[in-house]
Amino acid sequence: MDIKKLAAGIQAETEKIIVGKSDRIKLIIMAVLADGHVLLDDLPGVGKTTMVKAISIALGCESGRIQFVPDMLPSDIIGMRIYNQKTGDFELRQGPVMTNILLADEINRAIPRTQSALLEAMEERQISIDGERFALPRPFLVLATQNPVESESTFRLPAAQMDRFLIRLSMGYPSPEEERRMLFTLGDEIPFGSVKPVTNSDELIAAQHEVASVHVSDDVAAYIVALADATRSHPQLAMGASPRATRGLYRAAKVWAAMDGRDFVTPDDVRALAHPVLEHRVMLDSGARFAGYTAAKAIDDVLASTEAAPSAERLLDE
Repeated sequence: MDIKKLAAGIQAETEKIIVGKSDRIKLIIMAVLADGHVLLDDLPGVGKTTMVKAISIALGCESGRIQFVPDMLPSDIIGMRIYNQKTGDFELRQGPVMTNILLADEINRAIPRTQSALLEAMEERQISIDGERFALPRPFLVLATQNPVESESTFRLPAAQMDRFLIRLSMGYPSPEEERRMLFTLGDEIPFGSVKPVTNSDELIAAQHEVASVHVSDDVAAYIVALADATRSHPQLAMGASPRATRGLYRAAKVWAAMDGRDFVTPDDVRALAHPVLEHRVMLDSGARFAGYTAAKAIDDVLASTEAAPSAERLLDE
């Protein structure tokens, strides 16, 4: 399977709707091919939900949406057993989590108890109802959005759940030229009907298996581990990247290489993904937060102070 061609096709269809965010679209496609979840963390109205809907259509998979609100219960996500008075039995009513692509809109508006309903689904691709486990459809990916500005009726995602997102992205404001183009293409309505599926669930699973064969040399693997380890000893961080983060960076770099048409990973692939994969997984200590230090600056420090082996840097030249 030509991963580069597949990714380009998904991107082209998504860009029929999303203007000027090619880099973000490419990262989300990378996460999908790496079987990883995505958190879009940005201001209202910048296109988070539109981005997720457009990519879901291009992927050609079954999709569902949950609009998170404070009074939502875990059963509203995973489902529950309901008593049928006619038959005298309890019947299983599956929740919207039983899909391939789950849009979790404004995920931080749900109470922590409800947010935790996704933990098992995101990590183990299964849910538990009354002690019985149910496997989720494959692929299963959560594309979540949240508004980081509002504090009223919102609940911060716990570190355990943040760690389950492969990447966190922000959309950012469009440039004046991009916004002008948006007025002419999306000003009256968003033409989701113009986006065509370029793959399906079976092909997507096959692509996810395909990228597993991309080669990672011992030196590049050592570089990934060194970056994660450096976050754990960083003086401004109270919590560094977890082993799950190391695995995430490893998988993401493989896909990034495949999307570039290569069957091997270079340190540049790792560096390109360090911020979106690691930044949301580290935690600043109180002194650093008070001084205005940021997680992004911590990752910059780690990248600047950690070098890959010279043999790894020469991979593209060989």
